[in-house]
Amino acid sequence: ASITNFFRRSLRRSGHREGKEDSSAAEGNPSGMPQGKPGERSSILHSAGQFFFEYLVVVSLKKKSDGHYEPKITYQFPKRENLLKGQKEEEERLLQAIPLFCFPDGNNWAPVTDFTSETFSFVLTNVDGSRKIGYCRRLLPSGRGVRLPEVFCIISCLGCFGLFSKILDEVEKRRQISMAVIYPFMQGLRESPFPAPGKTVTIKSFIPESGTELIELTRPVDAHLEHVEFQALLQRLSPHLILHIFASAVLERRLIFLAEELSVLSQCIHAVAALLYPFTWAHTYIPVVPDCLLDTVCCPTPFMVGIQMRHLEQVLDQPMEEALIVDLCEGKIIRAVGDEDEILPIKLQNEMLTSLNRHNNNNNIHTPEQVNSLVSEAFVQFFVRLVGHYASHIKWSKSGSGSFQERPFCKAIASKASRKFVKKFVKTNMFSLFIEEAEKSRIPQEGK
Repeated sequence: ASITNFFRRSLRRSGHREGKEDSSAAEGNPSGMPQGKPGERSSILHSAGQFFFEYLVVVSLKKKSDGHYEPKITYQFPKRENLLKGQKEEEERLLQAIPLFCFPDGNNWAPVTDFTSETFSFVLTNVDGSRKIGYCRRLLPSGRGVRLPEVFCIISCLGCFGLFSKILDEVEKRRQISMAVIYPFMQGLRESPFPAPGKTVTIKSFIPESGTELIELTRPVDAHLEHVEFQALLQRLSPHLILHIFASAVLERRLIFLAEELSVLSQCIHAVAALLYPFTWAHTYIPVVPDCLLDTVCCPTPFMVGIQMRHLEQVLDQPMEEALIVDLCEGKIIRAVGDEDEILPIKLQNEMLTSLNRHNNNNNIHTPEQVNSLVSEAFVQFFVRLVGHYASHIKWSKSGSGSFQERPFCKAIASKASRKFVKKFVKTNMFSLFIEEAEKSRIPQEGK
């Protein structure tokens, strides 16, 4: 109950630039978690040379007196010692939050003999907007007879889902041999620096009866796409619906995604958030909502959340404000505001639709990396054409501080339809945060 209260208190909207410096809205965040440095607002960090991860935890289901199961951390690596008081409180809150997101589908479990392992992820957001990612592999331990699934969760501030999925493959392989084989591998991983984009790091790992293995972990060349798989979205939704979702997200509305599989929810929501690049979703962001936080959908502020399909009736019964509700199983929109087709300038909308249809039809001949690049380029070009002239409307003082000139910026847009959209877009938090960073980091313009 206490951790749930922490989460609910953290669901506050970020203030706009005009003097409203309220705390940034957070996904399921213990409100006392540390605030990051100014500028640490990007959804995913990619810095080479950092540790691969902060923690590996094992979350198991423990039976309570009422017969239900409660997720508990049964192992933590590495164990932290000699922490200062504030650091210790931060760690305790983080470790309290993790089990809830490793088993977001409640405590009504029963031992089973068969279970298909699944991979999913969650995001914990600090009140300043910086985020930690939990990469999860839920699996059934090796053995005979009925057993309960457990979750191996890697906590990192680095976003590279393909790479961490490969790491979890190695963890699962070792789990089938012995828990003891996992830890030397994770220690080797922790001692290796996170590679730069396009580079490879090699981990040596000894496995009984197999000998020493060399495991190569390579980052994609394009770092901003390594945390996403657009193909997951294209396989479940038509390009037309994807544009409706994008239009809602770009104006920071409330979005609810429904699916049964945790992997589908986390994959698709990460993909939707990535469509906003180079901007960042700055509000409540919960790829998989735990059962106890379903009333998040009553929040009057913007959110992007994923909910398991079995909770559909419960969600629809909530007294929520206008929201876009997307069924990822059937590939349809269950509830809409009604103006989604009119938000984006029609000419640019049609160009993106043509581009998405082309990529969608070519899924069989494009690799996932090529699909990522092609889809991302279509949405980046949308932003470039509408707001790419922002830099020429930042007025610089002699001291080096910048001030964005909003009115001239909007007036410079020739198309009436585009100007109408941009006047709304400049009021969003994602644009405000982007401009705040631009005002702080002067980049000499060509010809100046």
